[in-house]
Amino acid sequence: MKRRKFIIKVGKIAAGIIFIPNFAQGKSGDIALEIEQITFGSNHHFFGYIGQSLTIPWNKKGNRLICLSTSFHDHLPGKGEAANVNLIHLDSKKDGRYKVEKLDESQGWNPQQGTMFYWNPHKPHHQFFFNDRDPKTGVVYTVLYDVKKRQRVKIYQYDLHSFGNSGVCPSGKYFLAINYARMARLRPVTGYKGSFDWTDGVAAPIDDGIAIINIKTRKKKILISFEQIAQALERNGFDVKDRNLFINHTLWNRDGEWIYFFVRAGWKSDKDGREGLNAACSIKVDGSQFIAGHQHIGGHPEWFHGTQIVGSNNNQQVIYDILQKKIVGTIGNPEIFPKPGGDISLSPNGHWLINGYNNKSGSNFYSILNLKMGAWVKTPPFGTGKYKKDLRIDPAPRWNHDSNQLLVPGLDENGYRQLFIISIHHKSL
Repeated sequence: MKRRKFIIKVGKIAAGIIFIPNFAQGKSGDIALEIEQITFGSNHHFFGYIGQSLTIPWNKKGNRLICLSTSFHDHLPGKGEAANVNLIHLDSKKDGRYKVEKLDESQGWNPQQGTMFYWNPHKPHHQFFFNDRDPKTGVVYTVLYDVKKRQRVKIYQYDLHSFGNSGVCPSGKYFLAINYARMARLRPVTGYKGSFDWTDGVAAPIDDGIAIINIKTRKKKILISFEQIAQALERNGFDVKDRNLFINHTLWNRDGEWIYFFVRAGWKSDKDGREGLNAACSIKVDGSQFIAGHQHIGGHPEWFHGTQIVGSNNNQQVIYDILQKKIVGTIGNPEIFPKPGGDISLSPNGHWLINGYNNKSGSNFYSILNLKMGAWVKTPPFGTGKYKKDLRIDPAPRWNHDSNQLLVPGLDENGYRQLFIISIHHKSL
């Protein structure tokens, strides 16, 4: 699939133009979407993870984009099955295709989450993070790579503890790290198969949980341990006794003061018949004000403004405040967001909200809403094919720094997993 252009007239039907009705409370206007496939060939190309918390694949200048590539996508990778770490040169084309340069390799990855790429906020033009693991010991660690030097400039490895990056603070200074070996044991789709897990057999270890790492000094400390989490959840009435806890989605808010995450167990039910645990929690970056067990907000929630989270409740896209501990508003309507529990992402400028969701036919769709003007549009389908369960292709939309482009995954006409850029043209931009 090559470059395709779709012009969507909001509030007006025109011959030869895809019609999408306008948001009921919004103003009419024109939105143009340009969809371009940017990777090709017989390798699978993907970024991984989701576009929450300002996870942006582009460098700050916007002329480079990072991705993984691999020759297979039919099983979870184990030891020795590295993926290529690539740089896409968006300002260099030959025969209609962008230059894709291999920089390095990683054994710390999976098909759904990739390797947790994140550009370094301190040097956002040419340094980025990714996870890797030691091929001998299986220990997971994090790499800081410098594009100018074409080499790894820092390694964040902590003895036999498999901590890997799980989210970089948007303002810099820190990144969070979790045990991807434990995740591989307890929920394979989110972990790195075959990694070394020092916590095997311990339900709620004191030396594991969410670690916080100083980017400059490499100093690591446990922000909150599984033992502390279990005690707090039990006090709040959650069934956690003797359960093997794990953590997913450690999300920084936009000013870098709060972290929102999910504590889980028994995905989705324990062998002893207990219902699966899925508790949303939050904590300040200094380790204070831990809140164990928020009201459940479904889907892959995204930080909105301040202490507000966007997610789903009762088939609505809602805004939940973690300090007020209640839903404080809604966004859009069921026509705009038919599946509010999908992958959502707020643009860096806060003007756009995108919701990516799939249907039974094996396709991902994206609803894009302009929060200022009220205009919205739905994209054509992006194929996901047979890649489901542990190999699934999440919709996972990711914004650029200028809030006018999105990177999304899909299948090309040959069934290979590739990357696509959706460019948005609207009078508010």
